[in-house]
Amino acid sequence: MSSVIVIGGGAAGMMAAYAAAERGHKVVLLEKNEKLGKKLFITGKGRCNVTNACEKDKLFANVVSNPKFLYSAFSDFDNMQVMELLERAGCPLKTERGERVFPVSDHSSDIIAALERLLRQKGVEVRLYTTVREVLTEEEKITGVLLADGRCLHAEAVVLATGGLSYPTTGSTGDGYRMAGMLGHTVKECTPALVPMEIEESWCSRLQGLSLKNVTLTMTCGKKKIWQGFGEMLFTHFGISGPLVLSASSYYNKCKDKEAVTVTIDLKPALTAEQLDKRILREFEQNPNKQLKNVIGSLYPSKLTPVMIDLSGIGGEKKIHEITRQERDRLTTVTKALMMHVSGLRDYTEAIITQGGIKVKEVNPSTMESKLVKGLYIAGELLDLDAVTGGFNLQIAWSTGHLAGSSIPDTVESQTDE
Repeated sequence: MSSVIVIGGGAAGMMAAYAAAERGHKVVLLEKNEKLGKKLFITGKGRCNVTNACEKDKLFANVVSNPKFLYSAFSDFDNMQVMELLERAGCPLKTERGERVFPVSDHSSDIIAALERLLRQKGVEVRLYTTVREVLTEEEKITGVLLADGRCLHAEAVVLATGGLSYPTTGSTGDGYRMAGMLGHTVKECTPALVPMEIEESWCSRLQGLSLKNVTLTMTCGKKKIWQGFGEMLFTHFGISGPLVLSASSYYNKCKDKEAVTVTIDLKPALTAEQLDKRILREFEQNPNKQLKNVIGSLYPSKLTPVMIDLSGIGGEKKIHEITRQERDRLTTVTKALMMHVSGLRDYTEAIITQGGIKVKEVNPSTMESKLVKGLYIAGELLDLDAVTGGFNLQIAWSTGHLAGSSIPDTVESQTDE
């Protein structure tokens, strides 16, 4: 049995503590907040999108950064095992559109309560209001941690799972990056991810509050397509948000020339350009003497109609029988390719996750143990791993946390606190 300290009481930290205790280790979980799972509590708008019930190959396909690093982690503890564990702990789950998994109650607090029950069952000691200042080592081997109040806690293994920089009000303030850096680890540049986008076009703010469903969003860098998805999006006072936009944002930093990034919305993806033109023509032929603004309302939400008229370059007062073929083509084009220029991303206060982090080449993917410091394990958002929306990021946390906790070996002796 080893003496294990887990730093961070989020998804990865709680799972690491559970897995280590299940192996028979003496585990202390340190959390600087007043409760466990503070960020978990607000995920999925308070519903907690626990994981995704897709096939394992789709798990990898939805990981944006370093998916190959996760082969062992996903094999050790996959989405089905997460679901089974939580349900066994008393939290029934349901699967919704897009194979997203939520608690039946729609309350993230039930997920946290289930994890707390598991920790209690395994005898994990939880210490709240406890901030770690530094991870202690001797000859590149873990000896314990130094707390903010000056006390030292000894341990033979430490799991670092403090989270990234997103939603700093939940305690994600980059402590883990600092501590890992002090131990020699390389921290790749961090940026907000799964975050709303700011848009240059002024007409965008006119659509504030408008939600679009069943549209296709394509992000390009110059002429190169870097992401495409189908689903929902939302217009805001600064630009765009919603599930489609959040997923696309994770690819924004893949483009070196940020000024060349655009997003294009296909408002009618079920129709080809030719089919859409025929539909518009049919509407026109049935209302030849009406004004354009009174005819095309059937094509778009009411809030979007005046913007589409402006972008098409056809006056809203123009009679249908006066509209030329070229003008109708412009209306078809802007409907199939509503283009916006991305001026930037919102900051960490609105980001769901952090992109970047501790370099995965410095971590053993089979155990999550540091290659630089013996007995140091790293899990969750701290690592340079991220995925699109849909429960995939939490699955990364569950899998890496579980693998870290279950990989800690037995030792002959275990140390005690001073």
